[in-house]
Amino acid sequence: MALNDNATLVIGSGNYLTAPVGTDLPEDLLVPTSPWATVGHTSLEDILSISSEGGEATTIGTLQNKSLRTKYSARTETIALTLQQFDIAGLKLYYGANAPVLANGTVGVPTEPTPTVAAFLAVFVDGENYFAIYAPKAEIYRADDISIGDTESLAGLPIGVKPIALGSNTYTYAITPLGASVATGASAGTPGSFSPDGSVVPANIAALASVIATPSSAWTVGQYVTLGDASKAHWDGTSWVTGTA
Repeated sequence: MALNDNATLVIGSGNYLTAPVGTDLPEDLLVPTSPWATVGHTSLEDILSISSEGGEATTIGTLQNKSLRTKYSARTETIALTLQQFDIAGLKLYYGANAPVLANGTVGVPTEPTPTVAAFLAVFVDGENYFAIYAPKAEIYRADDISIGDTESLAGLPIGVKPIALGSNTYTYAITPLGASVATGASAGTPGSFSPDGSVVPANIAALASVIATPSSAWTVGQYVTLGDASKAHWDGTSWVTGTA
């Protein structure tokens, strides 16, 4: 693997957001729009951690080869953050989605708490780079007990986010890679491909403006490329057009 200075990460700022289960990744991660909504203020020191359970290895063998294969159990991961906003929404994330708001305005702690189930998004900014963690479905609930140790620091609510596979998805959450170059070319196909290899796919039809089409003549019937917003586009010989040729 080649050295890539642009693939390193130093977090300068960030945000955590939730939306209804299955909500797609925002087109602009730096300016996510409704239904994505921020969870509120979070810790500057304890930004994020990811822990996992499971993944134990079991060696499977035969009489001829006692270590023929290795099988791994399912792994469950938890994304941890510290919420520092003690409003109703924040308390419900910590104590449970079914925490009742009582007549006097207080939030009751349920005897049988239910985690908040939602899509989850974390976006971190490093200069001109950004790094995101996206789960189309996750359970959000308390990760640890509350501990307030002094009078000078902001108190926090330790929150755990457990990504869950949505529907037929073969993944629980996705991460945006760093250091990838922007696509400069697109070749016709069903679907077509972008170049150079590993480059960032244009987000939408507008982002194709500077991408060079191959061939430069009109693409034939059925050919297209798939864009970042899941739409399709093709080259008509003079410009990029939405849809399949």
